[in-house]
Amino acid sequence: MATTLEFRDAAYAINGRSLVENVSFKVESGEAIVLLGRSGSGKTTTLKLINRLLEPTSGEVLVEDKTTRDWDPIRLRRRIGYVIQEIGLFPHFTVAGNVGVVPALESWPAERISARVNEMLTLVGLDPGRFASRFPRELSGGQRQRVGVARALAADPSILLLDEPFGALDPVTRSEIQREFRKLQSGLKKTMVFVTHDIREAFILGDRIGLMQDGRLVALVPASEFDKLDHPEAKAFVESYA
Repeated sequence: MATTLEFRDAAYAINGRSLVENVSFKVESGEAIVLLGRSGSGKTTTLKLINRLLEPTSGEVLVEDKTTRDWDPIRLRRRIGYVIQEIGLFPHFTVAGNVGVVPALESWPAERISARVNEMLTLVGLDPGRFASRFPRELSGGQRQRVGVARALAADPSILLLDEPFGALDPVTRSEIQREFRKLQSGLKKTMVFVTHDIREAFILGDRIGLMQDGRLVALVPASEFDKLDHPEAKAFVESYA
């Protein structure tokens, strides 16, 4: 299986303070990796090194066998779907406008954009006839999050980055979307890196779980083996799940 993402002893420091250090791992095509850790463990920093929102201060991050420093940052980010907790929908764009923003930037024909918007809204469980013309303020939190996922998928990226995207949702809606997203991921087979501090979410969504602590990746194992790790931080997460 081809390697889509690779970290080679990557580190990131700012003003002499190390946020991530000595991170090395590979993500295979179609694989879902969850980065699990407490606040401040380096999860989001690691994620941002992939789409060049940050650049490693040492080491390398490769996307499709090419170091991020050699990618044009705009081209790179348009090839990667990115979903965050705050969603970041454009408030003055309709749902259709939000979902179609990257295809529009890529100069897709209007008919193709419209068809893709309808396809993506249907995929995430939103009826285009009901929702395409609405504005973000007219949606519930769960609906806005679905639009965020649809937007991330619209240009058919090979990679999805998700930074605690469901964290602001109520527990029932969050659980529903987690299950639906896992089903969606199983069908689409995108390469996915998902950041969370919720071990339940990690078990639901990850093929492998990477545990981060103090800026280091201390373990990366199949989800089914995580509860067998002999590491204090892993044990603390497993105990919180029990």
